[in-house]
Amino acid sequence: MSHKNSNRIRRQRRSQRMTLVALAGGVLLIAAAVFALRSGGGATIEVTGQPKVKAEPDKIDLGDVRLGQVVTTQFVLTNVGDEALAFHQEPYVEVVEGC
Repeated sequence: MSHKNSNRIRRQRRSQRMTLVALAGGVLLIAAAVFALRSGGGATIEVTGQPKVKAEPDKIDLGDVRLGQVVTTQFVLTNVGDEALAFHQEPYVEVVEGC
């Protein structure tokens, strides 16, 4: 076998491997998209005909906080309605002193 033929065969095999890798990647992307669409994005619709916001967790207990002490927390807001949710003003958060 000549040097030119062996180089041509190596290029063909490399091209075939790259094609298989691209094809496998495409199949994985399609499978991930189907899985994401079937799972519904994680939010369960609780209200029909309107948007509804749900906070998780709905209450946060920070314990005793001294005046001037900075505390941070986070929560996730989810639209559990079947209509688009839009905030036209900053959301209102009420800080309640514990019982």
